[in-house]
Amino acid sequence: MFSVTKEIHFCYGHRLLNHQGKCRHLHGHNAKAVIRLEAEQLDPLGMVCDFSDIGDYVKNWIDQTLDHNMLLHSDDPVLPLLQQAGESVYVMDTNPTAENIARLIFEHVEAGGFPVVEVAIFETDSALASYRSDPSTRAC
Repeated sequence: MFSVTKEIHFCYGHRLLNHQGKCRHLHGHNAKAVIRLEAEQLDPLGMVCDFSDIGDYVKNWIDQTLDHNMLLHSDDPVLPLLQQAGESVYVMDTNPTAENIARLIFEHVEAGGFPVVEVAIFETDSALASYRSDPSTRAC
């Protein structure tokens, strides 16, 4: 099995509904997404995927969707206020945890036809959450 990883750095803000700690308040992170692709066979150039292909695909989407956006749950009471003020907000159906952001990115990469097996989000230098596919459901 061959694998490659690509790192994408971005900034986002969020808060977690019903959280008892500091994360219940609006705050931001300088995040790093680590996208891991795997393939049993290499392409004709000897690659799992060209780094620039996956990098451009993910970076463009993150820049347009998540970077310098406030990520909020659709039930967040501050959402209408921020939207009314013209702030950039990305609305999620789930709490915008690092785990759910990893899954969001994973699903986007998978929809692009890349052989993604895991996306990890470093919310801080010492805090990592990830989402990976179930090997039994992976396409061959």
